[in-house]
Amino acid sequence: MPSADLTLAECRTYRPGLPRPDDFDGFWSSTLSEAARGGDPGRPRFRQVDCGLTQVRTYDVSVPGYDGRPVRGWLRMPAQATGPLGCVVEFLGYGRGRGLPHEQLMWACAGYAHLVMDTRGQGWSAAGGDTPDTDPGAAGTVPGFLTRGVESPGTHYYRRVFTDAVRCVEAMREHPEVDPARIVVTGFSQGGGIALAVAGLLPGLAGVMPDVPFLCNIPRAARITGTDPYTEIATYLRLHRDRADTVFRTLSYFDAAHHATRATAPALFSIAMMDEVCPPSTCFTAYNRYAGPKDVRVYEFNGHEGGGEHHRAEQLAWVSDLFAGLPAGLPARS
Repeated sequence: MPSADLTLAECRTYRPGLPRPDDFDGFWSSTLSEAARGGDPGRPRFRQVDCGLTQVRTYDVSVPGYDGRPVRGWLRMPAQATGPLGCVVEFLGYGRGRGLPHEQLMWACAGYAHLVMDTRGQGWSAAGGDTPDTDPGAAGTVPGFLTRGVESPGTHYYRRVFTDAVRCVEAMREHPEVDPARIVVTGFSQGGGIALAVAGLLPGLAGVMPDVPFLCNIPRAARITGTDPYTEIATYLRLHRDRADTVFRTLSYFDAAHHATRATAPALFSIAMMDEVCPPSTCFTAYNRYAGPKDVRVYEFNGHEGGGEHHRAEQLAWVSDLFAGLPAGLPARS
Protein backbone atom coordinates (compact mmCIF):
# COMPACT_ATOMS: atom_id res chain seq x y z
CA MET A 1 0.00 0.00 0.00
CA PRO A 2 1.16 3.58 -0.55
CA SER A 3 2.87 5.08 2.47
CA ALA A 4 0.82 7.35 4.72
CA ASP A 5 3.94 8.31 6.69
CA LEU A 6 6.49 11.02 5.97
CA THR A 7 8.18 11.18 2.57
CA LEU A 8 11.69 9.82 2.13
CA ALA A 9 13.11 13.36 2.00
CA GLU A 10 11.31 14.22 5.25
CA CYS A 11 12.43 10.98 6.90
CA ARG A 12 16.09 11.62 6.12
CA THR A 13 16.03 14.81 8.19
CA TYR A 14 13.49 13.73 10.80
CA ARG A 15 14.80 14.39 14.32
CA PRO A 16 11.84 14.59 16.70
CA GLY A 17 12.17 15.55 20.32
CA LEU A 18 12.15 12.23 22.13
CA PRO A 19 12.63 12.67 25.89
CA ARG A 20 14.99 10.18 27.48
CA PRO A 21 14.66 9.44 31.23
CA ASP A 22 17.32 11.11 33.36
CA ASP A 23 18.23 7.77 34.92
CA PHE A 24 18.36 5.86 31.60
CA ASP A 25 22.08 5.08 31.82
CA GLY A 26 21.89 4.23 35.51
CA PHE A 27 18.91 1.95 34.99
CA TRP A 28 20.72 -0.09 32.36
CA SER A 29 24.03 -0.12 34.20
CA SER A 30 22.27 -1.46 37.28
CA THR A 31 20.27 -3.99 35.28
CA LEU A 32 23.32 -5.48 33.59
CA SER A 33 25.46 -5.52 36.71
CA GLU A 34 22.96 -7.22 39.01
CA ALA A 35 24.11 -10.53 40.41
CA ALA A 36 21.90 -13.46 39.54
CA ARG A 37 19.28 -13.79 42.27
CA GLY A 38 18.42 -17.41 41.66
CA GLY A 39 21.68 -19.03 42.78
CA ASP A 40 24.60 -19.97 40.56
CA PRO A 41 23.33 -19.63 36.97
CA GLY A 42 26.14 -21.77 35.56
CA ARG A 43 27.86 -21.16 32.26
CA PRO A 44 26.69 -21.29 28.65
CA ARG A 45 26.21 -24.82 27.36
CA PHE A 46 26.73 -25.95 23.77
CA ARG A 47 25.52 -29.47 22.91
CA GLN A 48 26.13 -30.65 19.35
CA VAL A 49 23.09 -32.17 17.65
CA ASP A 50 22.80 -34.33 14.56
CA CYS A 51 20.25 -32.80 12.21
CA GLY A 52 21.41 -34.57 9.04
CA LEU A 53 23.68 -31.80 7.74
CA THR A 54 27.27 -32.57 6.71
CA GLN A 55 28.62 -29.10 5.96
CA VAL A 56 27.29 -27.30 9.06
CA ARG A 57 27.72 -28.16 12.74
CA THR A 58 24.72 -27.30 14.89
CA TYR A 59 24.67 -26.85 18.67
CA ASP A 60 21.74 -26.64 21.05
CA VAL A 61 22.61 -23.61 23.19
CA SER A 62 21.57 -22.58 26.68
CA VAL A 63 22.84 -19.23 28.00
CA PRO A 64 22.14 -17.83 31.50
CA GLY A 65 20.03 -14.77 30.75
CA TYR A 66 18.14 -12.30 32.92
CA ASP A 67 18.18 -13.42 36.56
CA GLY A 68 20.31 -16.39 35.54
CA ARG A 69 17.42 -18.14 33.81
CA PRO A 70 18.33 -20.17 30.73
CA VAL A 71 17.82 -18.75 27.26
CA ARG A 72 17.87 -21.23 24.40
CA GLY A 73 19.32 -20.84 20.93
CA TRP A 74 21.01 -22.55 18.01
CA LEU A 75 24.67 -22.10 17.16
CA ARG A 76 25.67 -23.08 13.63
CA MET A 77 29.23 -23.27 12.34
CA PRO A 78 30.83 -24.37 9.07
CA ALA A 79 31.81 -28.00 9.53
CA GLN A 80 35.39 -27.67 8.30
CA ALA A 81 36.16 -24.31 9.94
CA THR A 82 39.53 -23.77 11.59
CA GLY A 83 40.73 -20.85 13.66
CA PRO A 84 38.62 -18.19 15.39
CA LEU A 85 35.55 -17.32 13.33
CA GLY A 86 33.70 -14.12 12.76
CA CYS A 87 30.28 -14.39 14.35
CA VAL A 88 26.76 -13.12 13.65
CA VAL A 89 24.35 -13.07 16.61
CA GLU A 90 20.76 -12.84 15.43
CA PHE A 91 17.63 -11.78 17.30
CA LEU A 92 14.19 -12.74 16.04
CA GLY A 93 11.06 -10.98 14.87
CA TYR A 94 7.94 -10.67 17.03
CA GLY A 95 6.35 -14.04 17.68
CA ARG A 96 9.15 -16.16 16.27
CA GLY A 97 10.97 -18.89 18.13
CA ARG A 98 14.46 -20.17 17.40
CA GLY A 99 13.04 -22.60 14.87
CA LEU A 100 14.35 -26.05 13.94
CA PRO A 101 18.03 -27.04 14.00
CA HIS A 102 18.42 -27.33 10.23
CA GLU A 103 17.04 -23.86 9.42
CA GLN A 104 18.79 -20.51 8.80
CA LEU A 105 22.03 -21.73 7.23
CA MET A 106 23.15 -18.63 5.29
CA TRP A 107 25.70 -17.25 7.74
CA ALA A 108 27.29 -20.63 8.52
CA CYS A 109 27.51 -21.39 4.79
CA ALA A 110 29.30 -18.05 4.37
CA GLY A 111 31.95 -19.20 6.86
CA TYR A 112 30.77 -17.55 10.07
CA ALA A 113 29.55 -18.74 13.43
CA HIS A 114 25.85 -17.91 13.72
CA LEU A 115 23.93 -17.81 17.00
CA VAL A 116 20.13 -17.45 16.87
CA MET A 117 18.68 -16.42 20.23
CA ASP A 118 15.27 -17.69 21.25
CA THR A 119 13.04 -14.84 22.49
CA ARG A 120 11.59 -15.67 25.87
CA GLY A 121 7.86 -16.35 25.87
CA GLN A 122 7.57 -16.20 22.08
CA GLY A 123 7.44 -18.80 19.34
CA TRP A 124 3.83 -18.94 18.18
CA SER A 125 4.41 -17.83 14.56
CA ALA A 126 7.26 -20.24 13.71
CA ALA A 127 8.58 -23.57 14.93
CA GLY A 128 10.64 -23.38 18.09
CA GLY A 129 10.06 -21.17 21.07
CA ASP A 130 11.78 -23.07 23.86
CA THR A 131 12.42 -20.27 26.40
CA PRO A 132 9.53 -19.48 28.75
CA ASP A 133 9.01 -16.05 30.27
CA THR A 134 8.38 -16.72 33.94
CA ASP A 135 7.51 -13.08 34.79
CA PRO A 136 4.13 -12.57 33.12
CA GLY A 137 3.45 -9.11 34.55
CA ALA A 138 0.38 -7.70 36.25
CA ALA A 139 -3.22 -8.63 35.50
CA GLY A 140 -4.83 -6.65 32.71
CA THR A 141 -1.88 -6.92 30.33
CA VAL A 142 -2.98 -6.90 26.70
CA PRO A 143 -2.09 -10.19 24.94
CA GLY A 144 1.39 -9.73 23.55
CA PHE A 145 4.49 -8.19 25.08
CA LEU A 146 4.50 -4.40 24.76
CA THR A 147 2.35 -3.92 27.86
CA ARG A 148 3.70 -6.87 29.85
CA GLY A 149 4.98 -5.30 33.08
CA VAL A 150 4.40 -1.79 31.69
CA GLU A 151 3.63 -0.40 35.16
CA SER A 152 7.39 0.05 35.74
CA PRO A 153 10.62 -0.24 33.74
CA GLY A 154 11.88 -2.64 36.38
CA THR A 155 9.15 -5.15 35.58
CA HIS A 156 8.83 -4.65 31.84
CA TYR A 157 9.23 -7.61 29.49
CA TYR A 158 11.94 -6.05 27.34
CA ARG A 159 14.19 -5.50 30.35
CA ARG A 160 14.52 -9.26 30.46
CA VAL A 161 14.87 -9.68 26.70
CA PHE A 162 17.56 -7.01 26.26
CA THR A 163 19.52 -8.54 29.13
CA ASP A 164 19.18 -12.00 27.57
CA ALA A 165 20.55 -10.59 24.32
CA VAL A 166 23.59 -8.98 25.96
CA ARG A 167 24.36 -12.25 27.76
CA CYS A 168 24.20 -14.18 24.50
CA VAL A 169 26.75 -11.87 22.86
CA GLU A 170 28.99 -12.17 25.92
CA ALA A 171 28.72 -15.97 25.67
CA MET A 172 29.93 -15.86 22.08
CA ARG A 173 32.84 -13.60 23.03
CA GLU A 174 34.02 -16.38 25.34
CA HIS A 175 33.50 -19.20 22.84
CA PRO A 176 36.86 -20.77 21.91
CA GLU A 177 36.03 -20.91 18.18
CA VAL A 178 34.90 -17.28 17.90
CA ASP A 179 37.03 -14.17 17.40
CA PRO A 180 35.65 -11.67 19.97
CA ALA A 181 36.76 -8.78 17.76
CA ARG A 182 34.49 -9.94 14.94
CA ILE A 183 30.97 -10.14 16.34
CA VAL A 184 28.06 -8.50 14.56
CA VAL A 185 24.49 -8.35 15.91
CA THR A 186 21.47 -8.31 13.65
CA GLY A 187 17.75 -8.88 13.54
CA PHE A 188 14.57 -8.27 11.62
CA SER A 189 11.78 -6.09 13.07
CA GLN A 190 11.72 -6.89 16.82
CA GLY A 191 15.17 -8.41 16.31
CA GLY A 192 16.38 -5.15 14.79
CA GLY A 193 15.23 -3.23 17.84
CA ILE A 194 16.96 -5.74 20.12
CA ALA A 195 20.14 -5.48 18.03
CA LEU A 196 20.13 -1.68 18.41
CA ALA A 197 19.66 -2.01 22.16
CA VAL A 198 22.59 -4.42 22.41
CA ALA A 199 24.73 -2.07 20.33
CA GLY A 200 24.00 0.69 22.82
CA LEU A 201 24.49 -1.48 25.89
CA LEU A 202 27.59 -3.48 24.95
CA PRO A 203 30.75 -1.70 23.77
CA GLY A 204 33.20 -3.37 21.43
CA LEU A 205 30.91 -4.87 18.79
CA ALA A 206 32.28 -5.10 15.27
CA GLY A 207 28.97 -4.05 13.75
CA VAL A 208 25.17 -3.99 13.90
CA MET A 209 22.57 -4.63 11.19
CA PRO A 210 19.07 -3.47 12.22
CA ASP A 211 16.57 -4.64 9.60
CA VAL A 212 13.26 -2.66 9.49
CA PRO A 213 13.62 -2.21 13.27
CA PHE A 214 10.73 -2.35 15.74
CA LEU A 215 10.72 -0.49 19.09
CA CYS A 216 11.89 2.82 17.58
CA ASN A 217 10.16 6.09 18.52
CA ILE A 218 7.48 4.09 20.30
CA PRO A 219 5.20 7.09 21.11
CA ARG A 220 4.88 7.98 17.43
CA ALA A 221 4.45 4.38 16.35
CA ALA A 222 1.66 3.84 18.87
CA ARG A 223 -0.20 6.87 17.51
CA ILE A 224 0.12 6.32 13.74
CA THR A 225 0.25 2.55 13.33
CA GLY A 226 -2.93 0.58 12.86
CA THR A 227 -1.42 -2.91 12.92
CA ASP A 228 -0.03 -5.24 15.54
CA PRO A 229 2.10 -5.22 17.64
CA TYR A 230 2.02 -1.44 18.27
CA THR A 231 -1.77 -1.52 18.58
CA GLU A 232 -1.28 -3.39 21.88
CA ILE A 233 -0.38 -0.03 23.42
CA ALA A 234 -3.51 1.70 22.14
CA THR A 235 -5.66 -1.23 23.25
CA TYR A 236 -4.21 -0.98 26.77
CA LEU A 237 -4.65 2.79 26.95
CA ARG A 238 -8.16 2.61 25.55
CA LEU A 239 -9.08 0.90 28.81
CA HIS A 240 -6.57 2.57 31.16
CA ARG A 241 -7.17 6.14 30.03
CA ASP A 242 -5.23 7.65 32.92
CA ARG A 243 -1.97 5.72 32.42
CA ALA A 244 -0.55 7.16 29.19
CA ASP A 245 2.27 9.08 30.91
CA THR A 246 3.28 6.02 32.92
CA VAL A 247 3.16 3.72 29.90
CA PHE A 248 5.25 5.92 27.64
CA ARG A 249 7.75 6.64 30.40
CA THR A 250 8.25 2.91 30.98
CA LEU A 251 8.58 2.22 27.26
CA SER A 252 11.16 4.99 26.87
CA TYR A 253 13.72 2.78 28.62
CA PHE A 254 13.31 0.24 25.82
CA ASP A 255 13.11 2.60 22.87
CA ALA A 256 15.81 1.61 20.40
CA ALA A 257 16.07 5.21 19.25
CA HIS A 258 17.52 6.05 22.70
CA HIS A 259 19.89 3.10 22.63
CA ALA A 260 21.03 4.21 19.17
CA THR A 261 22.48 7.40 20.68
CA ARG A 262 24.87 5.25 22.76
CA ALA A 263 25.90 2.89 19.93
CA THR A 264 29.14 3.50 18.06
CA ALA A 265 29.82 0.27 16.13
CA PRO A 266 29.46 0.55 12.33
CA ALA A 267 25.86 -0.02 11.30
CA LEU A 268 23.94 -1.08 8.21
CA PHE A 269 20.20 -0.33 8.47
CA SER A 270 17.36 -1.32 6.20
CA ILE A 271 14.12 0.67 6.05
CA ALA A 272 11.02 0.12 3.91
CA MET A 273 8.98 3.16 2.94
CA MET A 274 5.63 1.33 2.71
CA ASP A 275 6.07 -0.46 6.04
CA GLU A 276 2.78 -0.39 7.97
CA VAL A 277 4.17 -2.38 10.93
CA CYS A 278 7.31 -0.33 11.64
CA PRO A 279 6.64 3.03 9.95
CA PRO A 280 9.69 4.44 8.16
CA SER A 281 9.71 7.65 10.21
CA THR A 282 10.17 5.59 13.38
CA CYS A 283 13.04 3.60 11.87
CA PHE A 284 14.65 6.81 10.60
CA THR A 285 14.35 8.25 14.11
CA ALA A 286 16.82 5.58 15.25
CA TYR A 287 18.98 5.87 12.14
CA ASN A 288 19.28 9.66 12.33
CA ARG A 289 20.19 9.46 16.03
CA TYR A 290 22.68 6.61 15.63
CA ALA A 291 26.03 7.71 17.05
CA GLY A 292 28.42 5.55 15.04
CA PRO A 293 29.34 5.17 11.36
CA LYS A 294 26.20 4.18 9.50
CA ASP A 295 24.64 3.40 6.16
CA VAL A 296 21.11 2.55 5.14
CA ARG A 297 19.41 0.65 2.34
CA VAL A 298 15.97 2.10 1.60
CA TYR A 299 13.35 -0.07 -0.07
CA GLU A 300 10.93 2.52 -1.38
CA PHE A 301 8.16 0.23 -2.63
CA ASN A 302 8.27 -2.50 0.01
CA GLY A 303 6.31 -3.08 3.18
CA HIS A 304 7.46 -4.85 6.33
CA GLU A 305 9.14 -7.57 4.29
CA GLY A 306 11.78 -4.92 3.53
CA GLY A 307 14.56 -5.90 1.17
CA GLY A 308 14.11 -9.65 1.60
CA GLU A 309 16.79 -11.71 -0.09
CA HIS A 310 18.10 -8.65 -1.91
CA HIS A 311 19.02 -7.24 1.48
CA ARG A 312 20.58 -10.53 2.61
CA ALA A 313 23.03 -10.11 -0.28
CA GLU A 314 23.78 -6.56 0.90
CA GLN A 315 24.42 -7.85 4.41
CA LEU A 316 26.74 -10.62 3.22
CA ALA A 317 28.88 -8.14 1.31
CA TRP A 318 28.86 -5.62 4.17
CA VAL A 319 29.95 -8.15 6.80
CA SER A 320 32.70 -9.51 4.53
CA ASP A 321 34.12 -6.01 4.01
CA LEU A 322 33.74 -5.15 7.69
CA PHE A 323 35.58 -8.22 8.97
CA ALA A 324 38.30 -7.86 6.33
CA GLY A 325 39.18 -4.46 7.80
CA LEU A 326 39.47 -5.68 11.42
CA PRO A 327 42.82 -7.04 12.72
CA ALA A 328 42.25 -10.48 14.16
CA GLY A 329 42.18 -10.76 17.94
CA LEU A 330 42.15 -7.02 18.64
CA PRO A 331 39.25 -5.21 20.32
CA ALA A 332 36.53 -4.18 17.90
CA ARG A 333 35.75 -0.53 17.37
CA SER A 334 33.55 0.84 20.13
